[in-house]
Amino acid sequence: MEYHLKTPLSIEDISPLRIGDIVYISGKVLTARDEAHKRILETPLENMPFDLDGSTIYHCGPLIQEKEPGIWQPVAAGPTTSARMSAMTPQLLKKHNVRMLIGKGGMDNVADSMKGKCVYLAYTGGCAALAVNSITKVCDVHWLDLGMPEAIWVLEMNEFGPLVVGIDTGGEDLFRNIREKVNENLEKALR
Repeated sequence: MEYHLKTPLSIEDISPLRIGDIVYISGKVLTARDEAHKRILETPLENMPFDLDGSTIYHCGPLIQEKEPGIWQPVAAGPTTSARMSAMTPQLLKKHNVRMLIGKGGMDNVADSMKGKCVYLAYTGGCAALAVNSITKVCDVHWLDLGMPEAIWVLEMNEFGPLVVGIDTGGEDLFRNIREKVNENLEKALR
């Protein structure tokens, strides 16, 4: 199936998604890598400078040029390896109502913590310049002290995709299923 969704997202928006479905996202998307995830987890809710309720987090360290003070132009915005955020994801989802994570390569051992709460979508690596075409505006930046790639960038997106559902709200994990199938076939081949 193919879905066209707009942020912020509700459980009702993401519940129909199944692994392998194609999704296009419009609306506000926040970028966050390792250091941003750590700071999100360390920051008390009342001190958060942005709202994560119904949010979409894109595992991305964008390259953004400041044209004039406060006027930002995206140059590249490709996905980073999501597995690096795997250990922080259960706590993130327990603390915040994040509904969608987007990144590259899947995540490890997070499907159970995502059940009934969140989905993971994969975007093709190496498409940083293509992803920029979906960014209509850089709305804001938070925690720039972490450095450009680690800061939280609030991006307005239009039809960002195609994205493939890698983990759905039922706990199905496309990447885990593929790894299991490969291992099964490898064992058969080695017999």
